[in-house]
This record gives sequence, C-alpha cells and structure tokens, in this order.
Amino acid sequence: MTNKQPPISITRRLEFDSGHRIPNHDGQCRHLHGHRYAIEVTLTGEVADHPGKAEDGMVLDFGDIKRLTNQYVVDLWDHAFLVAKEDEGLVAFLATLPNHKTVIMDHVPTVENLANAAFAILQPVFNKAFGGRLELSSVRLYETPNCWADVHSA
Repeated sequence: MTNKQPPISITRRLEFDSGHRIPNHDGQCRHLHGHRYAIEVTLTGEVADHPGKAEDGMVLDFGDIKRLTNQYVVDLWDHAFLVAKEDEGLVAFLATLPNHKTVIMDHVPTVENLANAAFAILQPVFNKAFGGRLELSSVRLYETPNCWADVHSA
C-alpha cells in the first residue's frame, strides 16, 4: 500500500514597477503615481515521484512559474502605465506619447482589480501548460509593502 501525500502549494514572488491612477478617488491616488508591485503566484499540486528525473520531488520548478508569470503579466505591466479604459482623457493623452508603454485595463487599476486581472490571465495559462495537474490556487499582489489584495480559486 502506498501513502498518497496531500497536495502541496508552492509560491513564486516577482516584482515590477508600474504607474497608474484611480481617477475618481477622493485622495492622493487620483494623481498619476507609481508603485513597486510584487506578485506572488501560488500553485497547488502533487509532488512528482519520478526518480532520476529533473522534476522528482517537486510540484513544479519555480523557474517555470517565473517564466510564465513574466511572459503573461510581468513583462507586459513592468514599466507600463496601467490605465482604465473609462479614463478617456488620460487614455487619449498617453496615446500622444511616442512609443509609450500603456496598458488599457477593463477596470480601474486598483490593486484588487489588478490582482483579479492577473489571476484571470494566469489561471488558463498554468492549467494548459501542465495538463490540468496543477491548480492556480491564489495570486497575491502587493501595491506597497503594507497593502495587498489576494485572489483565491473558487
């Protein structure tokens, strides 16, 4: 009889810089400003039992989490200005800047909405890349060292 181990969660943290504004905020956040964001991507799965193979003893190589998170989120958002499509004046202004890295978001770029967007982007990526054997269990996005949002799988 074999003892099946419970699933294990692993997390990779990546950092990037972006600008944004919250246009209808009644405080300082209505102004253009930026943050050093940190994203933590947590995957849950079983530890591989493949003696002699590179992945033996791992849920997934942390480098794979880094590669895919960079490809689909970090590289797109790093040193970009994240702007809500409804913020039409700012969208129009940013379009006048030659070669400006602008990401037009469906929602106001609060940390909550950005965490939701990152989760929605990454969930199918990780599911497809590893044949459904891993679950994207959560994304944590830090806007500052003291403020963050968590999104968890249902």
